[in-house]
Amino acid sequence: MDSALLDGRYLVQAKIASGGTSTVYRGLDVRLDRPVALKVMDTRYSDDEQFLTRFQLEARTVARLKNPGLVAVYDQGIDGNHPFLVMELIEGGTLRELLAERGPMPPHAVAAVLRPVLGGLAAAHRSGLVHRDVKPENVLISDDGEVKIADFGLVRAVAAAGITSTSVILGTAAYLSPEQVKDGNASPRSDVYSTGILAYELLTGRTPFTGDSALSIAYQRLDTDVPAASAGIDGVPAQFDDLVACATARDPADRYADAVEMGADLEAIAEELVLPTFRVPAPRNSAQHRSAALPHSRIHQRPSPAATTAVRNPTRQLTRGPEDWPDPVRPVPTGSGLEYGAEPGPGESQQGPVSGHFAGIAMEEFAWARSHARRTVLISVAIVLAVTGLVATAAWTIGSNLSGLL
Repeated sequence: MDSALLDGRYLVQAKIASGGTSTVYRGLDVRLDRPVALKVMDTRYSDDEQFLTRFQLEARTVARLKNPGLVAVYDQGIDGNHPFLVMELIEGGTLRELLAERGPMPPHAVAAVLRPVLGGLAAAHRSGLVHRDVKPENVLISDDGEVKIADFGLVRAVAAAGITSTSVILGTAAYLSPEQVKDGNASPRSDVYSTGILAYELLTGRTPFTGDSALSIAYQRLDTDVPAASAGIDGVPAQFDDLVACATARDPADRYADAVEMGADLEAIAEELVLPTFRVPAPRNSAQHRSAALPHSRIHQRPSPAATTAVRNPTRQLTRGPEDWPDPVRPVPTGSGLEYGAEPGPGESQQGPVSGHFAGIAMEEFAWARSHARRTVLISVAIVLAVTGLVATAAWTIGSNLSGLL
């Protein structure tokens, strides 16, 4: 569909990726001169009235949602045999591509990913909308470090299609909740379950269930609990094991009620562990970046993420490059209080510098950042006190000699 003009307005420029039901392209809104992402559905849906009705309804519902963690929906339509959705173009890549490049994440990076994902889901849950297909492929990361979730409502639209076999389990098998596998029902608690599986994968680099087929993987969760992430990789805090366990309880009543509740628990954990802030890097070798580099796309090349970071952030940052996030190695022992670059509290002593790695990230990096920030604050306070002292001294001197000066 390269160079096609959808609905007389959206120019198709380059293919980004394709799946079982749709293909995503880079595009240009020629009316507004704005880059967009075009999700073009398979032609087999073009004559299905049930699908088209649900597709339009879901697009309108999602377009009303406003949250930094959601990919914005601009428009929807049908051109010939091609139903399509017009969305915000995220210059970056998917969470799946990032995991493939760098492996499992340390807890502070996991928290940095889950915060906006849960924020976007929370906005949808408050509006009565359920995603139904939370997985790394649907989490996008921009070159500026923004994390957003996409594809709200598409699963329900496809499920409404008359051509869909009732034996097909919609959604990726590895992330489906037990109730979705059992009877196809989904609620905010189903999204919570899928997010719990996502958190487990971010921590360990793999999903908890494996099998010979999608159905065997899906049915395992009906009578098997998700194991603790710490059993698969050292250094995972017990608080994150508890977060995953609560999110992936087989009985929906035992889970977080929605993403709002899960997000509040995540914030409490981050505060308790004093996790440092972290900007999630976009995958470098992403399909989106490759599509932007195609000669026939006629799209102005953007500077690389590393170059942009160097210009905007001349000081030392916590953002990692691909070479700094290799395959996982063993971290320092959990419970030492130093595994995330934490500094000793009152009455504690630090035995040498913070050392060790988690998923290839040196813990000294975060210890340095925190200590540097604290030193900066102390220096600023000292300067303010010194200036205040000088002003007070000058005022006292002038006051004492006021008659002589007059």
